[in-house]
Amino acid sequence: MAQVVTNPVTPQEEVPKIHPKARKRHNSFLGHLWENRVFLLLVAPGTIFLILFFYIPVLANVVAFQHYQYSDQGFIAGVLQSSWAGIDNFKFFFQSSDFWIVIRNTLGYNLTFLALNFFFAIFFAVVMSQLRNRRLLKVYQTSMLFPYFLSWAILAYFVFAFLSPDKGVLNSFIKSVGGKPVDWYNDPTWWPVIIIVMGVWKGIGYNSILYFATVMGIDPAYYDAAMIDGANKWQQIRHVVLPHLLPIATLMLILNIGGIFRSDFGLFYLVPKISPALVNITQTFDTYVYRALTGTSDIGMATAAGLLQSVVGTILLLIANWVVRRTEPDSALF
Repeated sequence: MAQVVTNPVTPQEEVPKIHPKARKRHNSFLGHLWENRVFLLLVAPGTIFLILFFYIPVLANVVAFQHYQYSDQGFIAGVLQSSWAGIDNFKFFFQSSDFWIVIRNTLGYNLTFLALNFFFAIFFAVVMSQLRNRRLLKVYQTSMLFPYFLSWAILAYFVFAFLSPDKGVLNSFIKSVGGKPVDWYNDPTWWPVIIIVMGVWKGIGYNSILYFATVMGIDPAYYDAAMIDGANKWQQIRHVVLPHLLPIATLMLILNIGGIFRSDFGLFYLVPKISPALVNITQTFDTYVYRALTGTSDIGMATAAGLLQSVVGTILLLIANWVVRRTEPDSALF
């Protein structure tokens, strides 16, 4: 029998030595950057965009603490030449007659949107997941998602077609049954309902996408086990679908609470046709800042209102995330 001779392997050949300097460079910060250079190049465009248009402009919030004066030499020169106002701009906002109107409208509408969007998004996601006709499902999804891609400038004209005092659809119907036409754009009675309906209608398709995707990703074995136990459709939704939706619903709730002091500018400014009679009903933080800039040209006061809006939103987001992390750590944002 032939004997197979193998070359002996020395310990030095099994584990090659690494020079101490090379090991130090490998474990250094620059070494990690070099190892992940491909991934860093992929995220570089988005990072540069965020730095230029989100993080650097944050420094301009210093205007909220100044009596800002325009300068022919540019914005930075105006900041350097303006005198300090301390918290006077914030005091002006708190003491103005519009403060409680802005707070009431912003919180009231956003809390209503939060509740209705949360309910209808989950409702339609569950209903669509039960459809077995795929063609009909695509029709429903497209029809619900289509309004989201229309701008409020276009939808404002759709609303005007219904509410026009002269030839609007609603007034034409009221006249046909012997009623008295309503001057919708000078009567604030129904506008809270109109704003809420338009806001929910426009966003219902987009808001239900994540929930629908989550429902469609549930393992069919859960449904089979539920049917074996004798569960009907409602019991399957209650004990299988809703528990799977809880994590994504909690995450969306945290994000929405963080934006509770923000509003859709187009909905509250363009849809009411900038009617002075509707200001007390449609005035929110975003429209208030815009009107402050266009009406008074007081950049300091407008910036103070916007900064307050962002700070309060951040605090609410952190509080909501902290509460969720204490009760359900896996569903927290961070």
